[in-house]
Amino acid sequence: MIYKNDISTLKKEIVEKVGQKIIVRGSLGRNKFFEEQAVIKETYPNIFVVKYEEQDTNVSYRYSDILTRELEVSVFDGEGYCPLIPPLQK
Repeated sequence: MIYKNDISTLKKEIVEKVGQKIIVRGSLGRNKFFEEQAVIKETYPNIFVVKYEEQDTNVSYRYSDILTRELEVSVFDGEGYCPLIPPLQK
């Protein structure tokens, strides 16, 4: 279950990372996945916008996409990429 605190905490983290490089991983359906480098461009109350470097396109995502794990975002911290939210423990 997603709580309001989870979304507001995630929003704050993403606002702090505007302009940083990220890697976005997600599903295209039917066992197809994508992984692209992007930059966090803007944030809004319900969505955030990333700019993909190779295609030179902007795409918006919902914060809940990350919390439901439909989308994985790893942020560049100067040395390497670390996940925005930790992976699920099995």
